[in-house]
Amino acid sequence: MYSFFLFQAGKQTKISMGEENQTFVYKFIFLGLSQDLQTQILLFILFLIIYLLTLLGNLLIIILVFMDSCLHTPMYFFLRNLSFADLCFSTSIVPQVLVHFLVKRKNISFYGCMTQIIVFLLVGCTECALLAVMSYDRYVAVCKPLHYSTIMTQRVCLWLSLGSWASGALVSLVDTSFTFHLPYWGENIINHYFCEPPALLKLASADTYSTEMAIFSMGVGILLAPVSMILVSYWNIISTVIQMRSGEARLKAFSTCGSHLIVVVLFYGSGIFTYMRPNSKTTKEQDKVISVFYTVVSPMLNPIIYSLRNKDVKGALRKLAGRKSSHRQ
Repeated sequence: MYSFFLFQAGKQTKISMGEENQTFVYKFIFLGLSQDLQTQILLFILFLIIYLLTLLGNLLIIILVFMDSCLHTPMYFFLRNLSFADLCFSTSIVPQVLVHFLVKRKNISFYGCMTQIIVFLLVGCTECALLAVMSYDRYVAVCKPLHYSTIMTQRVCLWLSLGSWASGALVSLVDTSFTFHLPYWGENIINHYFCEPPALLKLASADTYSTEMAIFSMGVGILLAPVSMILVSYWNIISTVIQMRSGEARLKAFSTCGSHLIVVVLFYGSGIFTYMRPNSKTTKEQDKVISVFYTVVSPMLNPIIYSLRNKDVKGALRKLAGRKSSHRQ
């Protein structure tokens, strides 16, 4: 692999390649979200609040699902996986961004950049698959309620969960391999706030067409395929709900599916906009704003959406609060 970086006393190393000496970089420098000091301080406070809410909300979902027996169902099993993915997703990016708001030079090593991309793609793509699996779960619950317990068995749920994580690992491996197989020398300034393949490819010192096509193909598999499954599931759900005679049953069905549908629109909308455009005509600043939405905001909103619109989660939270108050007394 001719893009391999060599290290010598923390400096760039020159390697002879044919007749020319090419200088390989060993670290990348982010331009970040802003160069203005006051703006960076405001962003630091905002991102810190969002990150703390993300940690609190997703940890709370995980604890509630684990402790409350009423939440030991396939729907909440997948929700717990989603919350764990959101925790990893946000933690792989936001802490570094917070540090960079407070320092002048926003550096990351080559291997640090590679690690961030691996984790970011792993959990991000796993979340895509989990959202599709959750839509299938809602389809079975609404359209085939009498067969729900026989279809969504514990074993099936486990395999669906493992399949989601395996698909995330596959996409992460392919995208990372193609991205870092390219040579990088000379320019090492990334006009972004974290390592993301589309931003990194702009620094490559070779033709990136094949890499862009590989990433685009993976995007089709992990974004458009699950979206198709979600659309089919919700088409059947809506058709079934419309035929229900009971208004209460109709409202309950829409309520349980509404939270999931909101999360799907928020997450997939921004993800597809970023990764399904190999020849993007948007500005770099617009790309950054879109990335903020699905890397920072979405992991915070997911537990809020599910808890505020879900009676079971709110009931489990009241039980947990009641236990704590009784222990104190």
